[in-house]
Amino acid sequence: MSRGFGGEVAELYERYRHGYPAEILAAVVDAFALDSRGVAVDLGCGTGQLALPLAAVVGAVVGVDPEPDMLIVARRAAERLEVSNASWVIGDDRDLLALGRALGDRSIAAVTIGQAAHWVDHRMLFDRARGLLRRGGGVAILTNGTPLWLQDSGWSRALRSFLERWLDCELVDRCGTDNAAQQRYREDLVALGYEVGGVDCDWVAELSFDQLLGGVLSALGVEHLPAGQRRVAFACGLREAVGSAQSFTEPVHVALITGRVG
Repeated sequence: MSRGFGGEVAELYERYRHGYPAEILAAVVDAFALDSRGVAVDLGCGTGQLALPLAAVVGAVVGVDPEPDMLIVARRAAERLEVSNASWVIGDDRDLLALGRALGDRSIAAVTIGQAAHWVDHRMLFDRARGLLRRGGGVAILTNGTPLWLQDSGWSRALRSFLERWLDCELVDRCGTDNAAQQRYREDLVALGYEVGGVDCDWVAELSFDQLLGGVLSALGVEHLPAGQRRVAFACGLREAVGSAQSFTEPVHVALITGRVG
């Protein structure tokens, strides 16, 4: 069930992955009229970048992820932030129906999936969720920026070339951030009877070399994560590829698609 985001990768994920802008979180809340009476299920919750902010609004959040180490880090973050209404469950989208039965018929106010819809059969997920959602509830799909190595900048193109040499493979997957994937999500929600909405926002991150390196390492997965002297060689190779700049400008496009049930 694990997708390779365990061990040190989970720690890197928490440290270097972007959180979600306040306006996007507010749009999720508004779309489903979330309040302290609601329960949200965050699928592919990772280390809690979406689940933990939602916990401040809803009565309870259930974070679901197939990687136990991600959940350990998320639970630790919840304790540090004194979040007491979040639960953490090992599983994936295939466990949604059983989770819905445990919570009670049509008790779920929102099913969210942040930067993880590309891992699942999204149409099946939308179909399963529809019968579990309370009236006015819905599904939220969020993407949080194009992969670092697929952006329109010199340093990103250099990063891609370096990674393709290091991994000996072509890197083309945009992880659901591309227009074609976004359109599929919308079309499938409409076909299943959801009322579809959404909002986008753009912001700019200024990354240090350490943040760039950490962001890349957080995406490699355990099987490709270099250790020891290979980590040193990886960092040196990356520095040589992207040049000596002290900061790297990353445009971050955040997209939210909502599907609401009547």
